[in-house]
Formats: sequence, structure tokens, C-alpha cells
Amino acid sequence: MWEILKEHVIAQSPARVHTTWADFLRDQAGVLLACDFFEVRTLTGARLYVFAVIEHATRRIHILGATAHPTGQWVTQLGRNLLMDLHEGGTTAMFLIRDRDAKFTEAFDTVLTDAAIQVVTTGVRIPRMNSLMERWIQTCRRELLDRTLIWNQAHLLPRAERVRDVLQRTSTTSDARAGSSPPAAA
Repeated sequence: MWEILKEHVIAQSPARVHTTWADFLRDQAGVLLACDFFEVRTLTGARLYVFAVIEHATRRIHILGATAHPTGQWVTQLGRNLLMDLHEGGTTAMFLIRDRDAKFTEAFDTVLTDAAIQVVTTGVRIPRMNSLMERWIQTCRRELLDRTLIWNQAHLLPRAERVRDVLQRTSTTSDARAGSSPPAAA
């Protein structure tokens, strides 16, 4: 088929053009959010789950909370809190990338859908689909968790927010030195 189209100098129709995931991320960066949980072990061996969201265009991080027992209700409330944060910050989002974790309930998706944010779930075992969030989590682990012993949730959240603030200042400073700025909203 391609040979026939090529022979008659017929270009691909828009319906046949394949958009890659990287193209989607680049094109939609101004209206794209990504979220994920990461696990933290305390000194007592307890597990805490931290929920964070990143704005793709500005690389701004929202650390929404941490708990030892994340439930669907708790995650749904964090979704509402995120919407308030976005509204206060003047951020317009159209898409939120999340994995298929069971902690994300239908109620969470409904809260976002009601706010005109389409939820995009990643493929099974494909963390690269949420690479920006995964990279930030790795950096947080390297800069905080590998260097600090965490006592409890009250000890964790202020330190995670401090790491977030330092990383954001560092990226803003390096952007200014390079003569560039974070990608503009589309």
C-alpha cells in the first residue's frame, strides 16, 4: 500500500499519521500533570506512602500528603486538594497521567473529570510513560531518603517539601544561566 501511495505522490492522511507518546508529552506539556506514589521506610520500619503531582510545563511539584494507609477516600480528597492548588496557582490542566495503582479509584477519576481533566493511565509495567514523575521520585530518594533517616510522617513532609523547593530553585537558576526558561504553556 505504501509503495502505491509513494508511487502516486500521495502524502499520508492525518488519520494515518501516528503520534508517539513523546510527541504527545511535548505538544501537551502546558496542560499536562503527572502523579504517583512513592514509598518511604521510617526508622521503625513503617511504610509511608507519599503522593506527589508534577506540572510538566513548569516542573512545579505538589506534595499533597503522606500516610501509612492510603485509601481510595484519602486519594480522592487529595485530588480535590490538587484542584484547589491548581486553581489558586492559576494553572490550567487538561490531562493527568497516572499509573494503574488500585489506590486510584473511580471516585478520584470522577473528581478530575468533573474539573475537565482527562485521566490518562499508563501502560502496564511501563514507567517510562510517566518518566518525569519517576525521575523526580528518584531525585527525591537520592537527595533526601539516602541522606536522612525519617522518624515519622511529621518528620518526612517538611523535609520532602524542602527538597522540592531546593530542586525547583536549582532548576530555575540553571534555566536562567542557560538563557532559557521552562517550556511555555500551549
